[in-house]
Amino acid sequence: LSAMSSTPVPVPKPLLPSPPPTEATWQLDELLANLGHTQSKLAAAGKGAGVPTESLLDNMLDSLTRDLQELGITAAPAGVCAACRKPIAGKVLTALGKTWHPEHFTCAGCGKELDKGPFFEQGGRAFCEEDYHQAFSPRCAYCAGPIREGILTALEQTWHPEHFFCAHCGKVFGDEGFMERNGKPYCHQDFLAMFAPKCQGCERPVLDNYLSALDGVWHTECFVCTECLSAFTSGSFFELEGRPYCELHFHQRQGTICHGCGRPVSGRCITAMGRRYHPEHFICTYCLGRLHKGTVRERGDKMYCQSCYDKLFV
Repeated sequence: LSAMSSTPVPVPKPLLPSPPPTEATWQLDELLANLGHTQSKLAAAGKGAGVPTESLLDNMLDSLTRDLQELGITAAPAGVCAACRKPIAGKVLTALGKTWHPEHFTCAGCGKELDKGPFFEQGGRAFCEEDYHQAFSPRCAYCAGPIREGILTALEQTWHPEHFFCAHCGKVFGDEGFMERNGKPYCHQDFLAMFAPKCQGCERPVLDNYLSALDGVWHTECFVCTECLSAFTSGSFFELEGRPYCELHFHQRQGTICHGCGRPVSGRCITAMGRRYHPEHFICTYCLGRLHKGTVRERGDKMYCQSCYDKLFV
């Protein structure tokens, strides 16, 4: 019997990037926004001219910085992007103790931008929810899927609570717990029906208070004479065709009952007229004298000595 255990495992809560600071001047934000709108045009132009898009963008940023300086506006960088290692002149995103261009703060798994939603951290890297659970969450022993919440631990494995059920009938375990066989959980009813030894008398599972006899196990109350259902108080029994019998009914089945006294013949016996007798019970019906084979006369299912037969019937 195994006791069910459910051990909660803390599931990391998603984090949120810090909101961008508001100290940047509105002029610089506006200019950088315009730069974003023209990025696709620059990419197309750079591609046609054989000039890398990144180089064109850097040149434009340098030009914008010079123009702002001529206007008396100093655009101090808000930080250095942890991804591209370049200064951040516009909107800045703070996460994982670092600063980022918002478009550069992406999932380490799929590359999805994470600036507008929650994320999970693992080993100093950021992941979207789906990639985090696929990569790091414990797996269910039944469906092999990631366990996002409500984890259950049993049989040295982890499970979705709704997937921890009887391996035979599919019933989810309640307060009664479960029983284990070959690494699989079973409800009590199915476990006993499938694996508990069966009583040779009633064929029901044997749980306790049993005895072993005739190559099987028995409930103590089921080990009785097959014929009269009486218990073997003396501790001994007779076996016939795999079943237990008391002495009387064993000999009855075997045909070894004395025709004279009706008791079993277990020692010396005399067979006459298809019947068996204790030697002391093989007697004349009339005079009660001992009979001797060869001088026995029968009449009406009774046996007589020659003298009494002649006296009575001749």
